[in-house]
Amino acid sequence: MTTSRTRITKAVIPAAGLGTRFLPATKATPKEMLPVVDKPAIQYVVEEAVAAGLPDVLMVTGRNKRPLEDHFDRNYELEEVLRSKGDEAKLTRVQESTDLATIHYVRQGDPKGLGHAILCAAPHVGDQPFAVLLGDDLIDPRDPLLERMIEVQATHGGSVVALLEVDPSSIHLYGCAVAKPTGDDDVVRVSDLVEKPSREEAPSNLAVIGRYVLDPAVFEVLRKTEPGRGGEIQITDALQTLAADPSIGGPVHGVVFKGRRYDTGDRGDYLRAIVRLACEREDLGPEFRSWLRDFATKEL
Repeated sequence: MTTSRTRITKAVIPAAGLGTRFLPATKATPKEMLPVVDKPAIQYVVEEAVAAGLPDVLMVTGRNKRPLEDHFDRNYELEEVLRSKGDEAKLTRVQESTDLATIHYVRQGDPKGLGHAILCAAPHVGDQPFAVLLGDDLIDPRDPLLERMIEVQATHGGSVVALLEVDPSSIHLYGCAVAKPTGDDDVVRVSDLVEKPSREEAPSNLAVIGRYVLDPAVFEVLRKTEPGRGGEIQITDALQTLAADPSIGGPVHGVVFKGRRYDTGDRGDYLRAIVRLACEREDLGPEFRSWLRDFATKEL
């Protein structure tokens, strides 16, 4: 298959995970709906996709994910109450999520991993390149990672992954890239990927984070990819195949991200993300920072 350089308009957001690290909060509430300050985490991700020029969003969901659909749907009763009270500020906030994008949904069914979730998007995506955004990584809108990845894909074709330089002691938590420099300081050519290597076996400190721009050739590769760790189909394995043989769907490049990223994947990082974002808010930041300094001085 030849590499695709069609303009990208579609984003895929896998959202079928059970969120077990946040139990019992996620027993009845999807982890994607946990608030980060005053918006659910999933809304930040959709906003990022739209800001990058991707107005067509497909969420790959599972059981007990109905609140995701409700959040991005109209709530006529609530809107009418706010309108009758003349509370235009809150009405606008409520309507923001509804008007963000054209959002579609598909059920993953069996939880067979990220690669399988992406494969569920094949009928919707078709033969176009597309973006994948994972909800555990929130990217600061002042550091437009996804836009840069789309630019790189337009230049080189193939697929593009987001990379972050991490401390070698934590590389075992990520997929790890084998890469060499290109003519651009923030772009590397990926020749191999290793899923969660030990510190001793890691070929670099370049960790794959939750943003991908993928050539549609990845679907056929995923169909042929055998389940790996935990019986799941890994996107890392499919990208390995594409990187090893660019004739399948073009090369694999990486954008090395040096901007602000908020990790909501575990409880500690989730709390730190909330504090950082609250501190930077114009409406909350001044008072909150003052309280935080006072708290840190007196209590810690």
